[in-house]
Formats: sequence, structure tokens, C-alpha cells
Amino acid sequence: MNLTGKLLVSMPSLEDERFYKTVIYICAHSSEGTMGIIINKKIDYDLYPDLLEQLGIDKPLGGKKLYIRYGGPVETGRGFVLHSDEVIQKETLSIGKGVALTSTSEFFEDLSKGKGPENSIFALGYAGWGSGQIEKEILANSWMTLSADSKFLFDDEVSNKWNKAYNLLGVDPNKLSQFSGRA
Repeated sequence: MNLTGKLLVSMPSLEDERFYKTVIYICAHSSEGTMGIIINKKIDYDLYPDLLEQLGIDKPLGGKKLYIRYGGPVETGRGFVLHSDEVIQKETLSIGKGVALTSTSEFFEDLSKGKGPENSIFALGYAGWGSGQIEKEILANSWMTLSADSKFLFDDEVSNKWNKAYNLLGVDPNKLSQFSGRA
């Protein structure tokens, strides 16, 4: 199974508060582990001015939108930009289907000058799993997987994204069992 470029949608029964009702975009998945960005957890709006100032972003990015999210519990002091791939740097990780990930200071500087990509999500931290860990969690009924387009990924409607992901799956999350079996 290759999860790169897919969404993980937490099951309603997932009790880990760090991942409760989360939608995670998987940026890299290999035999060594998995890395993703939570795309539906906003960072408190009151933090925006200070955070933007620290990044050197003090103007509206040339009309481009920048959404700031809690990307996950790993390296929460580090910033990552999940973005459309019309702007690529040497250090950029191309994920596919028009999506890329960059975390260089030069990229943040370009964003501050309005030279960044059309769509972007700035995330603090990321979600990470060791070798085989996410596969075990999927088998344990903690996550559903979903393919979604960049419109869903970069949609600024964050608070309802978990429910929207289940709608795309054609599933009512309230009717899911927390138990799984094997036939």
C-alpha cells in the first residue's frame, strides 16, 4: 500500500486527542515510515500577527491566501508549507497531483513577497509514524483512507473538513462501529 498523496481520516473512535477528528494529507510513505500534515486543525487566529511577524510576512502576500494550521505533534516549532506545485525549489518535495511540500526559509521569504504558490497551507509541526506503524493503525480501524483533489485539500473551510471527508467516502461517521473483523 502506498499512501503518498492520500488523505487519512480518523475514525470517530480514535481517542488520541492529538488526532481526534483529523484529516491528514500524507506527504511521504515508505518502508521507513510515514509523514503527513494535519489539514483541518486551525491555529488560533490571535497567534497570526506574531507568527507572521516572526516569518517576516507583514503584508497580505500579494492577494494570495496563507492558512496556518497545526500540522501535527512532531517538531511543532518547525514550519512546513503544503502548496500547489507551480512554485518549486530545489529542496521541495513533489508529492504528485499538483501538490508539493517545502520548508526552507527562502520559501517563507518568497511568500512574504507575494511570490509563493497560488494555494498554500502553512503548518507548524507534522504527523509521523515509524516503519509499518500506520499500516497497523489502519488495520486496527483507527483510520480510513481517501483520495481527494487539491480543491478539497486547499479549501479554506477547515472546521467541517472531517465531515466533508466522510461525505466524500459516502459514509456517515455516526454509524461506524469501532470494532473491525477479518473475513
